[in-house]
Amino acid sequence: MADYFTHFSCVLDVRTPENAARTLDLYNRLSDENASEDPPSESFDLSIVPEHGGTCLWIRDDGTGDPEHVIQFVKRCAAAFALTGRWGFQYANTCSRPRIDAFGGGAHVLDLATGETVAWTYTGEWLAETLQGGRP
Repeated sequence: MADYFTHFSCVLDVRTPENAARTLDLYNRLSDENASEDPPSESFDLSIVPEHGGTCLWIRDDGTGDPEHVIQFVKRCAAAFALTGRWGFQYANTCSRPRIDAFGGGAHVLDLATGETVAWTYTGEWLAETLQGGRP
């Protein structure tokens, strides 16, 4: 039997150490909402990065995670702390054994001020479209 994983590791600068401390409440609320889903999506680990003045959050998977959960969390942080600019991350889909179509990944970029997606890509769709003669 094969196990499937989604891996990511990224940083979000929330501008002040006070904002960073407040993100735990946002994270816990999102986790509580996620726990009520059937089935709940994979979560992620969160910590404050002291090397960056205590204003940056390190967001990463704990074995596997859900990129959509990360996007929702970042949008909540952006709204709560009036963040601006662009933010993005990339993720990798992997498998514990060789399987057809089990590997890939993607990336997502948000406009923090609006919460809108600027751009995204998912390599599984890109590969299928390209193999069928579509645009790369």
